[in-house]
This record gives sequence, C-alpha cells and structure tokens, in this order.
Amino acid sequence: MSSYNIYKIQKKLRKYIDEERYWHTLGVMYTAASLAMCHGANLEKAQVAGLLHDCAKCIPNSKKLKLCKSYHIPISETEEKAPYLLHAPLGASIAKDKYDVEDPEILSAIACHTTGKPGMTLLEKIIFIADYIEPMRTKASNLPEIRSLAFEDIDLAVYSTLRDTLLYLKDNANLDRQTEEAYYYYKEIIEKRET
Repeated sequence: MSSYNIYKIQKKLRKYIDEERYWHTLGVMYTAASLAMCHGANLEKAQVAGLLHDCAKCIPNSKKLKLCKSYHIPISETEEKAPYLLHAPLGASIAKDKYDVEDPEILSAIACHTTGKPGMTLLEKIIFIADYIEPMRTKASNLPEIRSLAFEDIDLAVYSTLRDTLLYLKDNANLDRQTEEAYYYYKEIIEKRET
C-alpha cells in the first residue's frame, strides 16, 4: 500500500516553485521512476525524492541562509558565499517539515542530489543522475552518453556525471568539496573494475 500521496505533494509543491522549476521537477520524478524500475529500487521513494528534490530551490538566498540556521543545518564557507548551494540540504528539512516525509533514505537523496557523495545508496544515485539527465536538460556535455549509461551501468553514469561536473566547475570558486570526494570515490570504483 502506498504511504505517500504523490498527487497531493505535487499540488502543494506547485505553489512554491516557478513554472520552469515545476516542469524540471516532473522530469526528474519521471526519470527517477524509470531508473528505479530499471535498477530495482523502490518506485515510490524515487518518485517522492524526485518530486521534492528542488522544493527549496525557489526560496530567496537570504531566506535560505536564515532557514538553514533555524533548522540547524551546518553552512560551509562555500555555501555562505553561494547560498544557492543550500537548496539540497534545506530541501531535505523542508520535505520533512512541510511534506511529512520521514523516510531517511528519501531525505538523504534530496540532501545530496546536487553534490553527490561517496558511497551513495541506489536511491541517492538515482536522484543525483535523474536531476542531471531529465528530458528538459540540454546543456550538459556528454548527455546522450550519460543518459544511456544511467540505464546500463549506474556507477559509471555517476562517475561520468561527477567528472563532467568537475570539468565544468574547474575554475569556479564555489565548488563543493563533497563533489570532489564523490568523484574520487567513484573513480576508484571504476578503475578497480577495469583492472
């Protein structure tokens, strides 16, 4: 039996995000559901996490900082300078507080969907990848290759996404350390497999 009313969450969420973000969110939800079917993950968890992954995205940056303090979310020096990065951990707190999501795996998938992290669960990988490859995304490099890999070899898709993200952000002072840590973790997995 379903424990979440996806339609009700979707209806409520629509009031708090802009039109473009809403369509991106639906794309992530459907992509996450497809990946969950392909890799044997929990379909409902993938839909809920996909639907709520950006629930804090449209909050103004100054309010993001205030809300993080009120939720006792640690703010790194990088996040202090670039508060838009906080939408993932803040989104997990809002999913719990405003959408009654208690499942720690869903909350964790929301919290790390922008940076990735070493040793991700299958659901975390699915949300991380779905956000990157959903149908409305067009600008990322190697998208056709990563879209295909996501359904064949999810670890290689995660590694490729992290690699391309780091290449894109290489001159950006706001690079999150966790993205680098995740990259080296998955690089080692792929290299071990290949030897």
